[in-house]
Amino acid sequence: MERIVIVIVGPTCSGKSDVAFNLAFKLNTEIISADSRQIYKQLNIGTAKPSSDKLQKIKHHFINELNIDEKFDASKFEVKGLKIIDEMFNKNKVPIVAGGTGLYIKALIDGITSFIPNDINFRDDLLKRRREFGNEYLYNELKNIDPISADKMLPQNWKRVIRALEVFHLTGKSIIKIQKEVNRESKIKFIQFGLKWNRELLYQRINERVEKMINLGLVNEVKEILSQGYDKNLYSLNTVGYKEIIDYLENKHSLEKAIDLIKRNTRRYAKKQFTWFNKDKRIFWFDIKSEEELLDNTNKIIANCQLKIAN
Repeated sequence: MERIVIVIVGPTCSGKSDVAFNLAFKLNTEIISADSRQIYKQLNIGTAKPSSDKLQKIKHHFINELNIDEKFDASKFEVKGLKIIDEMFNKNKVPIVAGGTGLYIKALIDGITSFIPNDINFRDDLLKRRREFGNEYLYNELKNIDPISADKMLPQNWKRVIRALEVFHLTGKSIIKIQKEVNRESKIKFIQFGLKWNRELLYQRINERVEKMINLGLVNEVKEILSQGYDKNLYSLNTVGYKEIIDYLENKHSLEKAIDLIKRNTRRYAKKQFTWFNKDKRIFWFDIKSEEELLDNTNKIIANCQLKIAN
């Protein structure tokens, strides 16, 4: 049986969490949250976490798991996410991934090694040495520092040899070990669906959500976090909604200005998210025009998955 993972992506306020919840409820499964901020216990209102009722009804992974002074990144998300996916397959459940943190989703689908950048100068030097001394020279260099990877390659596969040397240079780790760490032995079919709104409608939803966050007590949430002694410069607090309120509490601007900045910065973030996801041609997009249409997509996604599985 093919191992299928449903992935719901899109910009903030596009309705990913609602669609994922409806899907999970219908398929009797669990949700893997791909949101880099919802994992933090203290960040509630400003991250628009699912309600406590929804969290009780459907198991959500990577929500409320860490304190805000703990570190988490795409690499850890990939390793833990794949482990959870494997556990869900063993329980005959279809995993659902939902979130707007593009790096997390790309790491899960394509592997963290795709994020290890190129060192142009180092690579140029390797290419120069290849021209001067040949493939065998580079291969022996790899053999000296990373025999595990060298054992899986041939000298004539010089592009792979250069990449292995580059990865070791940048990380101090064997490229083969990195790949094994994330357990990409089994084949998983990730089927991605994106939620796309008309820009004006999305911006309206963003503005409404920000007003709702303020009414729910975002200011008090930030006050409570700071009163517990957490550093305002924590990476987790460098988040739209929190940093603007922190500035307000430090009298850098008015509450009204903070609200306007949160709306503006959230709109900018949504634009960046869509640009990121739009580059991935594997995503099947749904054009959403209303709340009703958003809820209707549950059945459409299930039907599309069945078609893609059949093909």
